Amino acid sequence: MTHGMRMEFALDRPHDEIRRKVRRFVEEHVAAQAAAWDRDKAFPREAWKALAKEGLAGLPFPAKYGGAGRDILSYALAVEEISRASAGLGVTLAVHVSLASQPIFWYGNEDQKRRFLMPLAQGRELGSFCLTEPGAGSDVAAMESKAVRKGDGYVLTGRKYFIMNAPVAGTLVAFAMTDKSLAHRGMSAFLVPRKSPGVRIGKIFDKMGIRASVTSEVVFDEVRVPKENLLGREGDGFRIAMDTLDCGRISIAAQAVGIAQASLDAAVQYARQRVQFGKPIADLQAIRWMIADMATDIEAARLLTYRAATLTDHGRKHTKEASMAKLFAASTAVEATREALQIHGGYGYMTDLPLERYYRDAKITEIYEGTSEIQRLVISNELL
Repeated sequence: MTHGMRMEFALDRPHDEIRRKVRRFVEEHVAAQAAAWDRDKAFPREAWKALAKEGLAGLPFPAKYGGAGRDILSYALAVEEISRASAGLGVTLAVHVSLASQPIFWYGNEDQKRRFLMPLAQGRELGSFCLTEPGAGSDVAAMESKAVRKGDGYVLTGRKYFIMNAPVAGTLVAFAMTDKSLAHRGMSAFLVPRKSPGVRIGKIFDKMGIRASVTSEVVFDEVRVPKENLLGREGDGFRIAMDTLDCGRISIAAQAVGIAQASLDAAVQYARQRVQFGKPIADLQAIRWMIADMATDIEAARLLTYRAATLTDHGRKHTKEASMAKLFAASTAVEATREALQIHGGYGYMTDLPLERYYRDAKITEIYEGTSEIQRLVISNELL
């Protein structure tokens, strides 16, 4: 095994230190308040500020752009640890880094990196990714939003749906058709400040889970976008979106692993304490087997996730691996939260304990950033 890929099996000291640092941050700023954020459907602004102060908002970006100069694996570890306590805050970070900041780092020119990436990486601004539309979910080429050349820029018109972070974001990475006749090859990407005239936050969605994150409709009503804000070239939009989602899938896998781990931790603790038939339920074979299966699947999901992150860090192709990690980690999270809730019996169903929140939070990981069905399509396409 080459030295470079050893990361797949054991964390080296710098990565171990990141994990410990994020765990301390979570204990201090997240753990005690996560249930209240979920109940109040409140975006935790103060926790976000603290997160930015810790240098976590720009973990994988170079210091010259305001980042912490770490790698994608460090960032995946951070999302996992935060999601163990609050999947809502975990996904806020995931969208901010993977979907909004990463494409600017990869495709932006120096001027765009200075104007847009820097405030994002420093956490002074939040980012959002405007791709999905009412009629274009998995089928992004069915997009209706359009950007028409006018003078020295574009006029952007359209409606985006289920857009995470939008109500609190300062920068939107928005996708629109510059030439509908070319289907997906006619899609382009734009950097749009949220305060641009004509940008409106529409309906704010009430969600089953991840309720500490905010999700809304975004309406672009003849928004003037200067040509300097075109990301990449005209027609690069589809490729930018797909590359971005590859990276995003790793962070959603990490989120799923965090949720699953929290469920396992709770199940182990409860099984030791809960006495039935004169002994702890941890002595019952049925419970022991559930816990063994959960732990095994979570470890497998974690390794798939770290492997995809490590491939990215080594500049290797990782489309298949990112999809495998997301597919497996998401189904593991759904299964682990279900089993952990079952182990808790009636108590698990009550809102006094976080099990029902983990259960609600896990489901979305099978849906966003490419459904599990889309992941299977991606994996089979890569293999065949």
